Amino acid sequence: MGVSGTLEYLSEVFSNVKKSKKKKQIATISIKIRMDCEGCARKVKKALSKVKGAKSVDIDLKQQKATVTGFVEPKKVLKAAQSTGKKCEIWPYVPYSMVAHPYAAGVYDKKAPPNFVRATTDPSVAHLNPVEEQYSLMFSDENPNACNIM
Repeated sequence: MGVSGTLEYLSEVFSNVKKSKKKKQIATISIKIRMDCEGCARKVKKALSKVKGAKSVDIDLKQQKATVTGFVEPKKVLKAAQSTGKKCEIWPYVPYSMVAHPYAAGVYDKKAPPNFVRATTDPSVAHLNPVEEQYSLMFSDENPNACNIM
C-alpha cells in the first residue's frame, strides 16, 4: 500500500463515521412565575406540560415557582411560560447558606421565599475571603476549642 492507497483508506474510514447527535441531558428548570389562584396554576401547568421533552411539571403556588423536569431547554420552558401572559423569569434564588454575605446589597430580596436569597456572581459577596473564613471557623460549632476562646 503506497501513499495514495493509505490516503484512500483513511478518507473512507473518516467518511463512513456517522456524526453522532448529542443526547440531551435530563434537566430540572425552575421558573419564578406570578400565580394568584388555582386557575392560574392550572393554566401554567398545562402550558409547561406541552413543552417537548417535559416529563413532569410541579407547581408551588406559595413560592410562585414552577419546576419542569425532563429533556428540555431553559429558553423553551421560559418561552412557554411567557405564552401564558404571566410575568416570569428563571428562578433567581439560592438557599441562604450558599451565600457568604446574604444581607449584602443586590443579594437580599424582601420578596424572596423563606431561607432564600438572590443568586449572585460577585465573588466578594458569594465567597468568604481568607480572613473572614479563619474567623468563622474559629467560632464554629465544629471547633472543639471554641469554648476556650469565648
